[in-house]
Amino acid sequence: MAAELPASAAAERNKAPILSVLSEVLPARGRVLEIASGTGQHVLHFAAALPALCWQPSDPDPSRRAAIAARRAAAALANVAMPLDVDVLRRPWPVAAGVDAVVCINMIHVAAEAATEALLAGSSDVLGPDGAGLLFLYGPFKERGRHTAGSNAAFDATLRAGNPAWGVRDLDEVTRLAARHGLARRLVRRLPANNLAVVFALDRAAAGGAR
Repeated sequence: MAAELPASAAAERNKAPILSVLSEVLPARGRVLEIASGTGQHVLHFAAALPALCWQPSDPDPSRRAAIAARRAAAALANVAMPLDVDVLRRPWPVAAGVDAVVCINMIHVAAEAATEALLAGSSDVLGPDGAGLLFLYGPFKERGRHTAGSNAAFDATLRAGNPAWGVRDLDEVTRLAARHGLARRLVRRLPANNLAVVFALDRAAAGGAR
């Protein structure tokens, strides 16, 4: 009997709500890079639902890349590439430029603050050279410096107790950092369990070309 693949219950719960937003904002065709793909549950679900897009999963953890590769083989989806070793803090990323979208789910609150800006900078690097492209983030956020729910405040406290460098990020601060890298916030969608889907689009001219 084949070994059971690692799975995330949270990914199973949130993959459908996330897909509903991705279906709305992603281009009809193109290349999508997923950062911090984890178990691969999300990328395989999205790829099956949106077969005209080519999906590139990635994760810095070799065990997670192995799980993604196993799921990819089992699903036999032609529009999912083998996972790449991408650590947002190591630039340049080993990704060919001209990506149409970058998707990052539930990462920035379980990483040091520097990873947030590294994600924004790296996304700006690889998104389409013609000025097209978007970055999709999903997870819990503070808004105007405040938690949006008591459960998020408790989650933030738990994260920081385990690792002081982790924690729920403030959406306004993420938006400010994004602008430094030519990414302008275009959409905020409230999803179940007090999470947000946030879409940024390339807007280098508005950012004054700041990098």
